[in-house]
Amino acid sequence: MRVRGSVVTPTGIISDGTVEIVDGHIADIVENDPAGGLPEPGDTEGADLSAAWVLPGFVDIHVHGGGGASFTSGDADEASRAVAFHLAHGTTTMLASLVTAPTHALRDATVAFAPLVASGALAGIHYEGPYLSAARCGAQNPAHLRDPDLDELTALLDLGGVRMVTIAPELPRALDAIRLLVERGVVAAVGHTDATYEQTLAAVGAGASVGTHVCNGMRPIHHREPGPIVALLRAAGVVCELVPDGVHLHDGMLGFAAQMAGAARVALITDAMAAAGMPDGPYELGGLAVDVSGGVARTQGGAIAGSTLTMDAAFRHAVHSGVSIVDAAVMAATTPAFVLGLTEQIGAITAGRRADLVLMDEELQVTGVLRAGSPVLSGV
Repeated sequence: MRVRGSVVTPTGIISDGTVEIVDGHIADIVENDPAGGLPEPGDTEGADLSAAWVLPGFVDIHVHGGGGASFTSGDADEASRAVAFHLAHGTTTMLASLVTAPTHALRDATVAFAPLVASGALAGIHYEGPYLSAARCGAQNPAHLRDPDLDELTALLDLGGVRMVTIAPELPRALDAIRLLVERGVVAAVGHTDATYEQTLAAVGAGASVGTHVCNGMRPIHHREPGPIVALLRAAGVVCELVPDGVHLHDGMLGFAAQMAGAARVALITDAMAAAGMPDGPYELGGLAVDVSGGVARTQGGAIAGSTLTMDAAFRHAVHSGVSIVDAAVMAATTPAFVLGLTEQIGAITAGRRADLVLMDEELQVTGVLRAGSPVLSGV
């Protein structure tokens, strides 16, 4: 199969290129003869598929659901629907993010999702909680927050499939929990935290390598106490998640954070809940009632409760806010693939990687999605 258009690679744009796909992988990327002209969408002459933009498949390392389905329910069929919804919007790799819950609920969801992880439909599971700060819990259910329990954590990790865990580093035994995660090959993330600058750096020293939706659910910046935000943005080994929806972050802060950390240290995420792609109205997230109005999800207490984003919308927003298309593609695909340790397999349009592609028109609207070289019927 051949896909033609302006191909976005990690190092630049091939304004008229063709991606050659063999056996589900990228075999080559070639620059076309300028005299040939770019074919119209749907024109099969010279290519099987064509689009204005050819981008790497998006990688979302923080998503709770979408299309009316939620990962937090722990139901495998519902999880499959959420995966299909986001796949239609260009997310070819994702983690299923769970929220703070009792041990049995985390265990049951992890076991239920094991077949999806084994099949590759999910890249793994992300526990956003329960070891989080009550002062910065946001839309996490405070009834189930608790201090890190190494025995509980070990038992959950023994189930398999867990790829990332978010922890507030100021809690008792948090640094020991971070070290345990790193020893087990699981990504330790800092989030929903009231930590000081120094406590955050201690977490990084213990092996934490991701900042969970940086700026949100964190002690704010103060010039005499910079807190976790500055620490995470400055830490060379940390990837900072950002939610580019204009609600979680002002575009000025999005641009500042992206410039401060650089594209190689920023992962765009959706933090989407079941309401993504659905009408406004009442929803639920981890046992908390959520109201969606104007596409913004909030708890009854007014806390932002995830988002209604999709990765294509996140990508568009980042570009429209001033991030270059190349950097936005790195942040939406290459960097999160690095977080998951999958840079040899996915995350960029380079020879040898799986042929996960997003096709977009001039307005950056999705016109097609390929996963492992197979077209996805998007219905977008």
